[in-house]
Amino acid sequence: MRFRHYKGGVYEFVCEATLEADHTPLIIYRAANGTVWARPKDVFFELVEVDGKQVPRFAPLEGDAIS
Repeated sequence: MRFRHYKGGVYEFVCEATLEADHTPLIIYRAANGTVWARPKDVFFELVEVDGKQVPRFAPLEGDAIS
């Protein structure tokens, strides 16, 4: 499944993981250039303010199903 970052980049969801130290749920995702990133799940799915409006930090691309 692919997501668009609010700044425009498209990222591929890789998997959900758990941080060993404190059991924080993480989202692992890959950029178009192949770099792999990890972000806490609640941050990945949070809303951010852009031009006075609340938008998802990462929004699923149309046609990609959310599991």
